[in-house]
Amino acid sequence: MTLDTLFNVANTVALVGWIVLALAPLLRGLVIAAARCIAVALAVTYSVLLVQAVANGGLGGDLTTLSGLTEGFSKPEAVLVGWVHYLAFDLWVGSWAIEDAGKRGVPHWAMIPVLFLTLMAGPVGLLTYMAVRAGLARRSVHDAG
Repeated sequence: MTLDTLFNVANTVALVGWIVLALAPLLRGLVIAAARCIAVALAVTYSVLLVQAVANGGLGGDLTTLSGLTEGFSKPEAVLVGWVHYLAFDLWVGSWAIEDAGKRGVPHWAMIPVLFLTLMAGPVGLLTYMAVRAGLARRSVHDAG
């Protein structure tokens, strides 16, 4: 399988996971488990790609400096490994946020932008969820008082 094909397959598989999370209110437990299985599959793919890239000399450069990292990621194999890493972690964070939101009573409509931001810019989505969660907790304390 070519690197381009692997890139397209990984993107498609991850997108399925995100669509599943968007449907969380239907069967939350099943949806979270499905998204996490996809994230684990992506993590396994990442691990295999990483081992192959290292074995084939595809991850060069000094990863402790910006110039070395740039050199290392100038190879398609390294970019693919890095991309699948992002796909797996961001999807896992999205599944955690959906699970946590369900436990805390966060309305699902409030999670759709969180999911989008986590998909497109992982840490921004995580920070947005943490802000939504904190805002709801503060509101709950205020409403109770």
